[in-house]
Amino acid sequence: MAVGTKVERLRNYVHGRWIESAAEKFQEIRNPATGELLGEVPLGGEKDVDAAARSAHEAYATWREVPPVERARLLFELKYLLEKSAEELARIVTMENGKTLPEARGSVRRGIECVEVATGAPSLLMGKTLEDVASGIDCESVRQPIGVFACIAPFNFPAMVPLWFYPFAVACGNTFICKPSEQVPFSQRFIFELISKAGFPPGVLNLVNGGKEAADAILAHPLIRGVSFVGSSPVAAHVYKTAAANGKRVQALGGAKNFLVVMPDADMDNAVDAIVGSAYACAGERCLAGSVVLTVGDSHHEVREGIRRRLERFVLGNGLDSATTMGPVISLKHKERVEHYIAAGEREGAELVLDGRERRGADASTAGGFYVGPTLFDRVRPDMVIAKEEIFGPVLCLMQCGSLDDALEIIHQHPLANASSIFTTSGKHARTFKYKVEASMTAVNLGVAAPMSFFGFGGNKGSFFGDLKAHGPEAFDFFTDRKIVISRWT
Repeated sequence: MAVGTKVERLRNYVHGRWIESAAEKFQEIRNPATGELLGEVPLGGEKDVDAAARSAHEAYATWREVPPVERARLLFELKYLLEKSAEELARIVTMENGKTLPEARGSVRRGIECVEVATGAPSLLMGKTLEDVASGIDCESVRQPIGVFACIAPFNFPAMVPLWFYPFAVACGNTFICKPSEQVPFSQRFIFELISKAGFPPGVLNLVNGGKEAADAILAHPLIRGVSFVGSSPVAAHVYKTAAANGKRVQALGGAKNFLVVMPDADMDNAVDAIVGSAYACAGERCLAGSVVLTVGDSHHEVREGIRRRLERFVLGNGLDSATTMGPVISLKHKERVEHYIAAGEREGAELVLDGRERRGADASTAGGFYVGPTLFDRVRPDMVIAKEEIFGPVLCLMQCGSLDDALEIIHQHPLANASSIFTTSGKHARTFKYKVEASMTAVNLGVAAPMSFFGFGGNKGSFFGDLKAHGPEAFDFFTDRKIVISRWT
């Protein structure tokens, strides 16, 4: 971080050492809450990725022979170090991303839980056997690691999202390259310092800083066998097509437009609380954020007014301040993007109930930050830009529907299907919704359909490209090859 007039320039972690990047270009990293300069990140490319890939490939030859129980012990040590340092890591997340400290703590906790699940590798990697598949012939199925994997991570959860991937990958016997978002490199730098302390052999886990050039180098490098990605759907489609064309396994988690359905029989106070938490936590910068509320029947007025009253009490500010309800968005560029969508909604005739462009930082200490206040639109139509496109900010749209079937049809017509929720006290409505909605992550009377780390995470339709999703049992499938061995001894 910046100290006095000296600006820290981040380095890569390759083969167990912190090394300078070969990059010639660098990008400033600023605290979104204050605009304060935190440091510079190298915009590395092919040379940096190649050095990491070669290191990981070299390490793979011996790492894959390490017994799974010994790999798990290193992950136990990493989990212990993460637990000890969780508060410090959460503060780094808040500093570089802008989310409130409670939100940062929650994301760090979920990342640690992924490490915890990955420590179960000795059991979860077990294969299957069957004697006498034919006379005197036995068959067994075993899981084997594949080689070097990499992840291209987003800015919105800088500590958590990479931990969806590399604990599982190395638990399976693979080696790994992490490319954090160039907007939030400090959280992973801190975690890799803990990885070094945990005692992982050189080359097993590597960190490369960079932007698009580094990402494209990962997609093309011949030594990298698989890629995990989280980001917008257009980029996810590019990652999937490019990596697959280069013979790699791919799981590319894309964008979202998440619908929340409120039935007239819902517990309205709980529903509104959940909707506000879903749409506005983390300043709306998460793929599970509620985007569109579909109110069925006469629930509309109570939902609208309940949301409005709660939002009027929001306090914008630095996430390290305990009084802050919502922090800034990630950057000035993203602030301008969100405000562009608010203007588009106005032009298209939606009713702007609350305008976040009028809600700036709480005091002079946040004057340099990138703030957009909570924004609420009513009378939104499915054909409007704000109803169709992922805004990724604190903007919520309200639409009124005549029936649950009408709501389901609106959801069905949208090309993205990441998460969706229904609020109801009717088992019939809940079952109909669960049965018919296409989103892969679905909730009943919860605003955020976030699976725990021992279940899979990923969407449907244009929200996910690939076959096997993140963390949970599917991670052990993604990071291994199933080998079938048929034996006869005479």
